[in-house]
Amino acid sequence: MAYAILIIEDESTLAKNMRKYLERHGYEVRVAGSGEAGLQEFEAFHPDLVLVDYHLPGITGLEVLKKIRAVEQGIKVILVTAHGNVQVAVDAMKAGAYDYLSKPVVLSELTLLVDKAVGQERLEETLSYYHQREAADGSLDKMLGDSPPMQELKHRIRQVLKGEESLTDDVPAAVLITGETGTGKELVARAIHFDGSRQAGPFVEINCASIPDHLVEAELFGHERGAFTDAKERKLGLIEAADGGTLFLDEVGDIEPAVQAKILRVLEDKVVRRVGSIRDRKVNVRVVAATNRSLEDLVREGAFRSDLYFRLRVVSLEVPALRDRGDDVLLLARRFLAMHGRRYGKSDLDLSPEAEDALRGYGWPGNVRELRNVVEHAVLVATGTTIEPGHLSLSPGLVGPAREGSTPGAFVLPDQGASLEDIERDLVVQALERASWNVTGAARLLGLSRDTLRYRIEKFGLRRRT
Repeated sequence: MAYAILIIEDESTLAKNMRKYLERHGYEVRVAGSGEAGLQEFEAFHPDLVLVDYHLPGITGLEVLKKIRAVEQGIKVILVTAHGNVQVAVDAMKAGAYDYLSKPVVLSELTLLVDKAVGQERLEETLSYYHQREAADGSLDKMLGDSPPMQELKHRIRQVLKGEESLTDDVPAAVLITGETGTGKELVARAIHFDGSRQAGPFVEINCASIPDHLVEAELFGHERGAFTDAKERKLGLIEAADGGTLFLDEVGDIEPAVQAKILRVLEDKVVRRVGSIRDRKVNVRVVAATNRSLEDLVREGAFRSDLYFRLRVVSLEVPALRDRGDDVLLLARRFLAMHGRRYGKSDLDLSPEAEDALRGYGWPGNVRELRNVVEHAVLVATGTTIEPGHLSLSPGLVGPAREGSTPGAFVLPDQGASLEDIERDLVVQALERASWNVTGAARLLGLSRDTLRYRIEKFGLRRRT
């Protein structure tokens, strides 16, 4: 949509020329010949920017400026005057003018000034939108879970945030969040932002898998007007919108290699260049990336740059799968039950013991996201105050998905009569020995996260035999 500009100018020839010139540059323009007419047009037109002459018949341009700013504090107003002295500039700025332009007006200079004002307007709106939208959604308090893997994750996040309090250059380390789909990687990213030093800045998120490859670059870096066929106006990129805050790149493994190189430059040099521009712009963003894919495998396949991978994983956090979080499933289920109960007007809902057993015994391939949907379905179909197993839309036989390379069937089970804990301990030992006690390799064999396997090693007090 074209930005709207109101010109309040009594010199009809000048007003006509400015209007035609700005319209050729993609703006929607209206003209008023006096201050009084301009104020009326302002109420009807709702422009994004106002150009107002200083000397007008009736009330002056300065008075118009003050009245407009009284009605709409955030609008950009440029004062045009033939009296380009210091006092006029001072009075205009005190009254809230964005800038002033001296007559005779050079149309090319006018366009540059208007483009600058509109670009700043869009930046302010974007930052305000993202900050207000996300401010209430993210902190460590939102990360529910008392299981050892979740406590370990929260501890590591606190360590990262504590360490950043001593930073002297305001350049926090990039963070890579890994974990299966639906585990809550976005919640971790929000916690890093809203509990950290950049909480007053914007939190800007982009799901790299949901945007076509040919649009990712323009979304991230923005573009200049005319950069490509559909670029009718200049567009601010999400990296610039995140300036002073955090850029969250969800599903970063889906970004094509050409864009990966440009993201690496942002991380290394702190600059962006809009599509179609020849000028770099400095940015100060904290990059948090997330993926449910193995970036190491993508690097080996040549689909992901190794230098970007190592630059993104300065800090690495793995979010545990729900099946590895024990009774956290019941804690989360009760929270979702209360939330959806309020939404559907069904208060005092509770889980039956049989429903709790069903939730504990399920594999949760879709993790926390699946649990939330299952609980909502149960609330929707329940006729009483108790959720029973029949209300739960579980998929019989599903277990958590094993990771690539997992070969659970190749392990040797202990003799019949062994306890479940003995079986678990023996499988962990077998995996560790098969992987020469490489924790990452053993975790891959068992289909577990590295942190989960480390927890089990500590739980059983396992040590490599020398």
